[in-house]
Amino acid sequence: MKVSREVKTAVLVICSILLFIWGYYFLRGRDLFNSYKTYYVTYDNVEGLSPSAAVTLNGLIVGKVTGIKFVDAEGRLEIEMQVKTDFPISKTSNATLYEPGLLGGKQIAIIPDLKNTDLAVDGQHLKGGLKPGMLSVVGEKLSPLQTKVEATVVTADSLLHSFHNVFDMKTQENLRIAIAEMSNTMKEFSKTAASLNGVVAGNKGNIDASMRNLNVATGNFAKISDSLEQANIGQAVKNLEKSLAKVDNILNDVNSGKGTLGKLMKDEGMYNNLNDASKEMKELIADIKNNPKRYIHFSVFGRKATPYTEVKTEEVKTEEKK
Repeated sequence: MKVSREVKTAVLVICSILLFIWGYYFLRGRDLFNSYKTYYVTYDNVEGLSPSAAVTLNGLIVGKVTGIKFVDAEGRLEIEMQVKTDFPISKTSNATLYEPGLLGGKQIAIIPDLKNTDLAVDGQHLKGGLKPGMLSVVGEKLSPLQTKVEATVVTADSLLHSFHNVFDMKTQENLRIAIAEMSNTMKEFSKTAASLNGVVAGNKGNIDASMRNLNVATGNFAKISDSLEQANIGQAVKNLEKSLAKVDNILNDVNSGKGTLGKLMKDEGMYNNLNDASKEMKELIADIKNNPKRYIHFSVFGRKATPYTEVKTEEVKTEEKK
């Protein structure tokens, strides 16, 4: 069967149209012969994301960005991306915009939500996220450091200005004089050290003898220490503690009024009795001195003693007044 020229022309035109359509979509980053799923995500700022940028899943490239367009008057941008993977991507997965390195551009990383089993369908809108790049992190870290460096430079400038004001010509001259005097002082100190070395060298024998005497005294002190250690000081201390405990018990008994000494210190009646007895003894001695015949009687011829007549205290006081 002979194919007519018109059929050949029609087939050629149709193939050209199909090839043109395929090339058009291929140049836009779409492949018509592969089963891709299209997802969308919206960002406030894409930060230099370009079409055909890679889309990764756990670091593996699974797709690419196919389109970027404005979606509202606030300037928000909608990203269209084609993804081909057998890994299940849920509807609650997150599409994070990040920068993989210093030289590469921005990319999108899909972070799947493994807890959700509801898979995303073709044309699904995913939640957007932003991960700061290395330059942004370094800039944030360097910003406080820059402030500190600027403050340090200002402080150093003020310090240098203060030094310039302090170290005027007169101060510099005084500093040179002080350094010169310090040099002379060090020279004198060197001479003194040389003289001291001479004194030490001249009295080396005496110093050696003193050191030997010190060694002997140290040995004697060690012997005394050994003697004290062998003297059973611990037992003596224990005996002393027992004695002090007994003395403490005696003092406690005295303070509590036990025993003769305690009653004497604590019992007021006993004290008054002793005081009265002492007073009566004193009066008795005084009466013996004044009237010895009342207590001692001598008779050579056997004469009877005159009986004692007690004189009242008021009469005695009246006679004493007379």
